[in-house]
Amino acid sequence: MVSKVRVWDLPTRVFHWSLVLCFVGLIVTGQVGGDAMVWHFRLGYTILSLLLFRLVWGFVGGYWSRFRVFVISPQRIVRYLRGSKLTPSVGHNPLGALSVLAVLCLLLLQVATGLVSDDEIVNSGPLSKMVPGFWVGKATYYHTAIGQYVLYALALLHIGAIVFYHFKRQENLVPAMWHGDKALAEPQTSARDDWKTRLLALVIFALGAGLVAGLVQWAG
Repeated sequence: MVSKVRVWDLPTRVFHWSLVLCFVGLIVTGQVGGDAMVWHFRLGYTILSLLLFRLVWGFVGGYWSRFRVFVISPQRIVRYLRGSKLTPSVGHNPLGALSVLAVLCLLLLQVATGLVSDDEIVNSGPLSKMVPGFWVGKATYYHTAIGQYVLYALALLHIGAIVFYHFKRQENLVPAMWHGDKALAEPQTSARDDWKTRLLALVIFALGAGLVAGLVQWAG
């Protein structure tokens, strides 16, 4: 008997697709430069707000979105890579969990270095005047010459994994991130996804966005 389980709550799905859109926007505005850099910074602030939300949501959000559920031991990841039989994944599989953590950490690093970067021409991060020049130079170099390309590679790896699972393992990972549900052979815990949960998510995001806006205004 097939059991329909809510795996990804609405706030997690909105976070995911908002992050995708902002990431694409950052790439476009960063390549265009000039006046588009105004939007590059705005999108960076939005991503920081989203990341702050996700960090909190990893502790209070839907069941399968919580870090304690999908963050697993290195040994389990190694067994997964070796093809050992493991309990079927409901949320993120071991590699998916590792990918999520990598994306969150590296995006946070990219945004943080952007806040203190300075191209010494036109554009400078709002916190660049508060950091010693040595560290501004290091942050600028990482942000422009390393970090963005690491994120490009992760994005391509993520897309490649989706394609691999679709064609090689006959598992389409995308629909669940649209509507939130998975059809499973056995009943599993469903993520709570009611109006109270969604209101909580909205409050958390608003607080994070307010914190980012306050930081930028204070630095300016």
